[in-house]
Amino acid sequence: MATRVEAQTSMSVSDYDYSSFFYSSSDDPFAILEPYNEWYTRAVQQGYYLFAQAMSTPPQGWVHLTEGLHHRHVKLLNLSSYNYLGLSYRPEVIAAAKAALDQYGLGAAGSPILSGTMDVHVQLEEAIARFKRKEAAMVFPTGYSTNVGMISGLMRPGDWVIADQNAHASIVDGAILSKANVQFFRHNSPAHLEKKLRSTTGKKLVAIEGVYSMDGDVCPLPELVEVAKKYGARIMLDEAHSAFLYGEHGRGVAEKFGLEDEVDIHIGTFSKALGGQGGYVAGSKNLYNYLKGFARSRVFSCALSPVVTAGVLRSLEIAQAEPELRTKLWENVQHIRKALEDEGVDVGDSTSQIIPIMVRNDRRIFELCHQLFRAGLYLQPVIYPAVAKHRSRFRVSISASHTFDQLDEGVSILVRVLREEGILV
Repeated sequence: MATRVEAQTSMSVSDYDYSSFFYSSSDDPFAILEPYNEWYTRAVQQGYYLFAQAMSTPPQGWVHLTEGLHHRHVKLLNLSSYNYLGLSYRPEVIAAAKAALDQYGLGAAGSPILSGTMDVHVQLEEAIARFKRKEAAMVFPTGYSTNVGMISGLMRPGDWVIADQNAHASIVDGAILSKANVQFFRHNSPAHLEKKLRSTTGKKLVAIEGVYSMDGDVCPLPELVEVAKKYGARIMLDEAHSAFLYGEHGRGVAEKFGLEDEVDIHIGTFSKALGGQGGYVAGSKNLYNYLKGFARSRVFSCALSPVVTAGVLRSLEIAQAEPELRTKLWENVQHIRKALEDEGVDVGDSTSQIIPIMVRNDRRIFELCHQLFRAGLYLQPVIYPAVAKHRSRFRVSISASHTFDQLDEGVSILVRVLREEGILV
């Protein structure tokens, strides 16, 4: 097995990754567990696993967490959390969640189609439908389950799901579970999408994202819509990282481009801009009714906690009532982007609040991460399988709650470490 080979050849743990342990030659499905855990244990001990470090504070500008390698409790400047509008810890949101806890208790204690639907769930669905200007919206317990349930609930064997090659894992998994034919077109390439659609017949669903979570770039929606309509394909737009942020009223990239009515299926999450949990599908009433019976990830899951639901509903109200939050977010994005560009930092093709700091060195990124931690900056390494091999990066996430001073300090730490380590000249 891999780690026993490693011991014989003096190869380091960084020579392996998850792909090394995907298959096993044994007939026993447990055979892969021991060599994987040998590698995993060594990776943790040697500082090559820096994920799931426990925070003890809200995801705000400064956080306290338990550092994974030495188990030290540290205070770090946080540029890693989604929380784009700073709503997860707003007093009004916390108060709404506390009131719901008193009224409903902790959980829904049932599937949405059985005993799990409460009036606060209905209120949130109606509020999302009004916000998105759609006939109906369906709430799911997670963003992941939203894409999985939507795609596998609608598409069938023999149909076609054609997705951007950078589509989120939930889109890929939903397509696989649907047992439809699955193809991928080159990232943000209308020409390649057309090539794929030209060779298909039957039912077709094009799955794209408003803002891509690892690169921070916006999809060329007008061109993609034009191609999809030309070949009679339905369009599913996942706005996990753009809903409540883009457009005059915050309805997302579809609003920004004036194409809300051209997109057939609107997907979004509550865990990003609204600082909560869960996801939604917004579209026609016919689609809503159909998914009530066929979206298995919702039908066979416990409904979203009414506590979280009430908090999200309050977050949505604040996001609509305070457009200045979006204004502040984009001011922050412009501020840090200029600072990074002035220092010559490679941020890829990002144009959004997600800013990748391109390292492109899978072995060294963990060492760099330790250096950032020691300097007081909390950034997470992003490696395969979240991105392609040799495309490793740190991902900066900007919030409306960041101050310019915090952003300047983050850039200063980042640039200093990158220069000291020879990544930035």
